[in-house]
Amino acid sequence: MALKTIHREFEGFLEDRKSRFLAHLVPVDRFEQRLEELRKEHRKAAHIVTAHRRLLEDDRIEESGKDDGEPAGTSGMPTLRVLQGAELINCAVLIVRYFGGTKLGGGGLARAYSGAAQDAINNAQLVTFQKILTRRISADFASGSELERRIEHLGLSVVSRDFTEDGVTLTVEGPEDALAEL
Repeated sequence: MALKTIHREFEGFLEDRKSRFLAHLVPVDRFEQRLEELRKEHRKAAHIVTAHRRLLEDDRIEESGKDDGEPAGTSGMPTLRVLQGAELINCAVLIVRYFGGTKLGGGGLARAYSGAAQDAINNAQLVTFQKILTRRISADFASGSELERRIEHLGLSVVSRDFTEDGVTLTVEGPEDALAEL
């Protein structure tokens, strides 16, 4: 299973019987801030349904879908299932709904919310997810410059250098598989 993610926000849209669904696909670290912004920006919206998936430190996936006042199970969970189906991680979808005057029913709501989420995903530039880790590596002075060249060649970043009387200790950050090669 090759997980995917995004690095910036993307939008999607769906209209059904005059109800408008505005979907925002955002990196999970912007989720809370973006929800607050959307609540201020769309004060007259009927609902803001959310779903998110986040990879935790212990490799478990935290995920949720919130209905925000819609009938239980008709919006948050169908939106979350779209994220799961697209194999997205560290992403959130926030869908603003403006009620158009006609009730859509449970099935109609589920189709509308999942359709808006899918439109945002279709508009997104998805990238392969890579878990970023940090590791400390020590070397003597003679090997330090060769170690730094190897780090650069692997596409890793040196976060800090601590010099000691025996050599240098580097704090290196990068994708899990590149760190394993080091």
